[in-house]
Amino acid sequence: MDITQTETTPRLELPPFQNEKIFPGCDDPQVKDAFPRAIARVRKELGKTYPLFIDGREVVTEEIIDSINPAEPDEVVGRVCQAGAKEAEEALTAAQKAFQTWRDTSASERADYLVRAAKIARERIYELASWQVLEEGKQWAQAYNDLAEGIDFLEYYAREMLRLGQERDMGSYGGEVNQYFYQPKGIAVVISPWNFPFAISCGMCAAAMVTGNCVVFKPSSEAPVVGHHLVEIFCEAGLPPGVFNYIPGRGSVIGDLLVDSPRTNIIAFTGSMEVGLRIIEKAGRTPENQPSVKKVVCEMGGKNAIIIDDDIDVDKAVTGVLYSAFGYQGQKCSACSRLIVLDAVYDKFVERLLEGARKLKVGPAEDPENYMGAVIDRSAQEKILGYIELAAKEGDILYSSEVPDKGFYVPLTIVGGITPEDRLAQEEVFGPVLAVMRAWDFDQALEWANSTRFALTGAVFSRNREHLERARRDFRVGNLYFNRSCAGAMVQIQPFGGFKMSGVGTKAGGPDYLLHFMDPRSLTEQS
Repeated sequence: MDITQTETTPRLELPPFQNEKIFPGCDDPQVKDAFPRAIARVRKELGKTYPLFIDGREVVTEEIIDSINPAEPDEVVGRVCQAGAKEAEEALTAAQKAFQTWRDTSASERADYLVRAAKIARERIYELASWQVLEEGKQWAQAYNDLAEGIDFLEYYAREMLRLGQERDMGSYGGEVNQYFYQPKGIAVVISPWNFPFAISCGMCAAAMVTGNCVVFKPSSEAPVVGHHLVEIFCEAGLPPGVFNYIPGRGSVIGDLLVDSPRTNIIAFTGSMEVGLRIIEKAGRTPENQPSVKKVVCEMGGKNAIIIDDDIDVDKAVTGVLYSAFGYQGQKCSACSRLIVLDAVYDKFVERLLEGARKLKVGPAEDPENYMGAVIDRSAQEKILGYIELAAKEGDILYSSEVPDKGFYVPLTIVGGITPEDRLAQEEVFGPVLAVMRAWDFDQALEWANSTRFALTGAVFSRNREHLERARRDFRVGNLYFNRSCAGAMVQIQPFGGFKMSGVGTKAGGPDYLLHFMDPRSLTEQS
């Protein structure tokens, strides 16, 4: 990279943003060599103890939880120290102290830390992805692409901050000169999910830090070892102490404390609707000792639909639906859980879909032959199995796969005969359960697609341009896709996020995302 000197501060110059290359495929010679070797190396590191990281130092606590392999519950991936109220307060204090300096660090310097972090993650991509294979049960492609997206967030937000970090001349009037610029909000509490344990965590933390805020990061209890990789990466990148603090801990112990604290200025959360709404409600309370109104950047769940029109490329549609519904066991907020098929092609399409589903293998994610693996933990397994029991009551089970005896597995399940009134058409399952609905025509398909509280992703498979244009206008979701999967957004080119009960209208990886982490200011000077 080229750094040119200005009169005030070094100006970081970066080439235009380009997305990191996605997974090249399991048959790629480098992949076939690198992934097994990386998984074998990672296995030698299993069972280590991971401390907290506060104010640039490691903190060991008495309470420790085991993070386990969902496909092999006897295998301990790591033993992770847990933060209590004392450590949470210490992290807030460290962030508050570091903020006094970090907020005045130039945009170029803050962006440079992100670019360094991206380089480190890129060099470790197979190793870091292998940890996800074992801790989160992610398939090779799913884990690799999670790392690639995290790298994209680092690179993209670095460039966005260089753009937004420049003062704007707003023009002069009556002898007055006017400027417009941004300042950080303060302390950012980042609460991340387990299903994209590197990408989403990295994206929220990077956005907060590059805009000048200091971070208190609480990773998911199901992904604390992958969460610790951010500690390793940001330390190696040279981030100053206190700017990034890592405090895994039980939500019941430190979650409310972090959200309620008057020292918290912004909360970045990705997770369930129930937790997100609770955070929004709690953050809206403003005690007398709180100096500012809290900002909540909140991405929640989805009940996403794919519409199958009566004029389609059947092979492409079947592949897209199977990936959308069962990629990473359906454990994505963007996953397809409702398939709305027009009556004219219903029987033929569903037959082809079932034919494709029967070919999908279920087993440990570290074996690339397996399309689907275990779900994240026993609680998720029991909840999804409950929905499969409900599916048998509300509709007709069209297919339910065999699963291994050991591990947190649930069957790949396709259920027909579902209507918008059924619970299976309204509630987020977060697992490999696909509800199939028969619509009389495209009007009814659109009506049903919009019939939930959520508005995250959706897709339409059709060759009918008029129908696609109508869907563009009337299929109201944050990310809409035509003739492809409804999962798999890419930074910059497909900014991700929804509205209604899917979020507060923010778009991760988009041109306005960093604005949520800053306050705008204007300056007027009369000559």
